[in-house]
Amino acid sequence: MKSGPQREPAFTTAAIRDSDDPTARVILSAAVQMIAARGYHGTSVRDIAGFAGISAGSIYNHFGSKHELLVTILARGGEALVEATEQALLDAPADPVHQLDAIVRTHVGVHAENPLESYIGNSELRSLDPVALERVIAKRDAQQRIFDRVVADGVRRGEFHTDNPVEASRFVVTACTAVAMWFRPGGRATEEQVIARYQAVARDAVGHRAG
Repeated sequence: MKSGPQREPAFTTAAIRDSDDPTARVILSAAVQMIAARGYHGTSVRDIAGFAGISAGSIYNHFGSKHELLVTILARGGEALVEATEQALLDAPADPVHQLDAIVRTHVGVHAENPLESYIGNSELRSLDPVALERVIAKRDAQQRIFDRVVADGVRRGEFHTDNPVEASRFVVTACTAVAMWFRPGGRATEEQVIARYQAVARDAVGHRAG
């Protein structure tokens, strides 16, 4: 059996980084697809290797265990989401409405484009050891705090009129995350249309009153 594939995997994932070598890329791609389909405990290293077309030993050359693979998928996905959202916030005009639109666009877009990773993130937290769980949850908390800050700032500046800014912020993040459960490319609504609708829902949730 070949030591490792040299071409890019057909299925790309947010868990893959530019610095990963070709074999690591294929391993991560296969792991996301297999764990999403069968669950973490229903998937073996041998299953992942077979799907990737490599030997099980090749996986252990890159990842110490199946658990390490799961941690890599979830941690990298969370890091990529937070980094993209922080950048969207930096690039947005300095007013709460545009900032909210920008971070909703990023959050919805990332989840619409990475539904398998989102599914794994929601279903396999229970499979993480305590240290890894804390690491992954820390990224989720960081993402939530970005939304919390924008909503709180909008309330302070009189742009948003909700009496429950914390709950409104959580509602927006939860709703945007759930897009991964139902959005499909080629469906009745395009990704851009869905983003626009969720931006409107988010503005309503925080009590924005258009002038």
